[in-house]
Amino acid sequence: MDKLLEKLKEYLHMETEIPFEEFSEYYHKLIAELNQTFNDLDNDARVKALYICSIVQSNADARAKASKVNAKAFKKMSSKCAFWADAIKFNLGKSGMSPEEIEQATEEINENI
Repeated sequence: MDKLLEKLKEYLHMETEIPFEEFSEYYHKLIAELNQTFNDLDNDARVKALYICSIVQSNADARAKASKVNAKAFKKMSSKCAFWADAIKFNLGKSGMSPEEIEQATEEINENI
């Protein structure tokens, strides 16, 4: 998750928007990582994954509205990230974190970017 978060930080500091292909590649790496490691992630890594999913979801939503050509692909990416965000929140809750603690943890990541 750390590598994906570092790449996301790089993207968030860019002045220009990354092309569809690069966005799609990052999204696929994120989903593959979640599929392979989700059950083994600790709470810290899950909070990072939640933050990444929420940023990718938000960007995919915005791009779906702006791009007629790739709108369907962006909508699919957004819904898949929403699914993962919900699953992560559920698991964080099961492990004892309150919704407020989850929100605070993601805010801390946001402030450090």
